[in-house]
Amino acid sequence: MVVLVTGANGQLGQALQFIYGDYPEIQFVFCSSSELDITKLNVCSSVFKKIKPNYCINAAAYTAVDKAEVELKKAFEINVKGVENLANVCKEYNTILIHISTDFVFDGQSSKAYTEKDIPNPKGVYGRTKLDGEQKIQNIWDKHFIIRTSWVYSHFGNNFMKTMIGLGNERESLSVVNDQIGTPTNAVDLSRVLIKIILFPNDKRQKVFGIYNFSNEGFCSWFDFAKEIFRINNIQIDLKPISTSSYPTPAERPKYSVLDKTKIKTIFDIEISEWKDSLHIFNKYKKI
Repeated sequence: MVVLVTGANGQLGQALQFIYGDYPEIQFVFCSSSELDITKLNVCSSVFKKIKPNYCINAAAYTAVDKAEVELKKAFEINVKGVENLANVCKEYNTILIHISTDFVFDGQSSKAYTEKDIPNPKGVYGRTKLDGEQKIQNIWDKHFIIRTSWVYSHFGNNFMKTMIGLGNERESLSVVNDQIGTPTNAVDLSRVLIKIILFPNDKRQKVFGIYNFSNEGFCSWFDFAKEIFRINNIQIDLKPISTSSYPTPAERPKYSVLDKTKIKTIFDIEISEWKDSLHIFNKYKKI
């Protein structure tokens, strides 16, 4: 089985490379953006023609939430046009597409966890382009899994955990918003779930294509997340909670974006770790 991974140098791409040796039955082919620019259809076609993958995990994305508000064209090219290109070549080569999406497709006005059936209503450019990418896939190619996730962190790439550790080692005090609620997602946990989907029995797969939510279990604020990061890394800092209104950003964030994981747990028989437990375990991993 051949699995092509786009965006190999990104956070999820590196997390997949961290664990792929545990799955010798799968031949992974990792392509960085310089090796596979998903915004260019001819490049996508050339790579697929050479590799002929059974699966494509699209870990390539424009994820700079605030910059997207001014870099609309760039966000669109990667998150919409690039995804459209992948969906078309996946259809041409009968490749199952696993696409990573986001909690930002929701407006954050709910008071309960979002299910896959809830109607998206993104508030910013990033969320809109990710939703548009989802819809391109749904309109082009039936054989797909769209995985909506949230607050992804790891020792790879750029993410909240690494930012907090860096700031914690530089500053004596720090303020973090405490009125945005969601769930951190360990990038390695996400990677293992993607592989479990790939290894799902062939005779059952046709019935389970579609959209799924995945994050770790539980929920917290960004302040709670930062507090736990500092605690387990023994970083002493004066951490202060502030409101979103006290820390304005170009892009509006969902105030509540907890994802309901009932569907993915039931269909793929997945046990999901609590976010604190997963953070503690991951903190012990070798840092690459």
